[in-house]
Amino acid sequence: MFRTITLCGAAALLSLSGAALAHDGAHVTDPQIAHIAYTAGQLDVTAGQQALAKSKNAAVRAFAEEMVRDHAAVNDKALALVKKLGVTPEANATSAALTKQAGDTAANLAKLDGAAFDKAYVANEVAYHKAVNAALKDTLIPNAQNAELKALLETGLTLFTEHQKHAEHLATEVH
Repeated sequence: MFRTITLCGAAALLSLSGAALAHDGAHVTDPQIAHIAYTAGQLDVTAGQQALAKSKNAAVRAFAEEMVRDHAAVNDKALALVKKLGVTPEANATSAALTKQAGDTAANLAKLDGAAFDKAYVANEVAYHKAVNAALKDTLIPNAQNAELKALLETGLTLFTEHQKHAEHLATEVH
């Protein structure tokens, strides 16, 4: 459930990770964390699929393939973990906002072609990974109660930090 977010959407994720989760003083639960993390991953899979359908740039396509492969693999591990633990991921304001914003971004990206699409997709991936990594580091990992969930999130953070670096490097090459 992880797609792509505009630069504004990435900022929204940063604020959502703290604000929406702390809404009315509520504590984010492991089922909510699982849903947010899975949603974020699936939305980036979908964004990568959109890039594969639209981009002709070999470097952008290779990056999109990496996003699809890696985020799908982490989500498969997350699904296996929640099944093992008997946890049902719980929809929440953050995962809903992520999904809405990703839909808006996908619609905006759909209007672009060629280099304009590539540049916007890569810029979005930089912002998205910065926001997701911040949410993982500052909100999701510290609030996870289950050690296995926390470990999976930490593994994701390591991988997604590499994605951010890759996207930042790609952004310097895509014009």
